[in-house]
Amino acid sequence: MKINELLKSFEIFTTNEEKNLLETFNGLAPLSSFPERDQVIIAGLIRKSLISKVMQNGIVMVAKNDN
Repeated sequence: MKINELLKSFEIFTTNEEKNLLETFNGLAPLSSFPERDQVIIAGLIRKSLISKVMQNGIVMVAKNDN
């Protein structure tokens, strides 16, 4: 039996702050363009694999992952 057969739905826990930030997040954006508090929240979302960090021309960019 596969794990996908056992787990019908898999959801990653997110706080209200993380949910609000994810809802407003669109496209590729420089990490430095976010306020310091949002950068901390984004770091948590990167650890949860909900947002990806990408280096582009020496600038750290962040992009929302697909569900």
